[in-house]
Amino acid sequence: MTARRKLAVIVYAPALVGKDRRTADCVHGMERALPGLRLDWRLSKGGRPIALPQRDAWLLDSIEDGGFPIVCNGDLRYPVTVWGRARDGLFSAGGQAQFEVHAKMPLDEPVIASAAAVIEGLAEGARASWGHATPYDTAVDIAYQTAPTLEGPPSPRRGLPALKLFEHIRSPEIPYYLGWLNYWSAAAAQAIGFPDPARDADLLSRARRTESGGWVVQLTDAPLDLDTPAHLDALLRAYERFPAIGGRSAP
Repeated sequence: MTARRKLAVIVYAPALVGKDRRTADCVHGMERALPGLRLDWRLSKGGRPIALPQRDAWLLDSIEDGGFPIVCNGDLRYPVTVWGRARDGLFSAGGQAQFEVHAKMPLDEPVIASAAAVIEGLAEGARASWGHATPYDTAVDIAYQTAPTLEGPPSPRRGLPALKLFEHIRSPEIPYYLGWLNYWSAAAAQAIGFPDPARDADLLSRARRTESGGWVVQLTDAPLDLDTPAHLDALLRAYERFPAIGGRSAP
């Protein structure tokens, strides 16, 4: 029996402040996006789901060290999880501390159909600068673009460009890398020069504007699979189009 494929979602937002409502807002955004989803369970230390009848209040009370613990849908056969953590300014773009929100869910037809809405709901709820939703296996390949080797610089797979470490990127509005679905706030889109109607017709055909004025931009119709030559070409073209991504050059 093969393991179920997963969709990994990460968004990067300004650091939490006090009892920050964004913890609950991003969870609500996910629930609105995926029909029938209720993330009103937490996990015991042993991994057993425990119901949270006052989930939003629990989230606010559980903010610690700039993040929040895992909440989930309580279904171990079909797990959907979301959690947040702080990213220290020493390791973040522009030296500014950030709030990272991570979500994982099965990569099946209902999730694929709702994925753009999921990242939009999560990112807008967190007031994120940027984020991505990418099949987990593909995200592992992409991680090599920033992972230093023993010899020093990264050694990306598949001819992908090497990207700067997060702390070497000048502004938190500049995305660190690309994924299958990309969330760019209005500020992030401006920072990378999107959209340009003359150059971005293909991307705009798979893009949606968000309520806050940001964008969700989908690189390929099907989930990004770098074993598919057309998908790898689409990712390489996007990096060529947006040299500011990963801190490689000005837009």
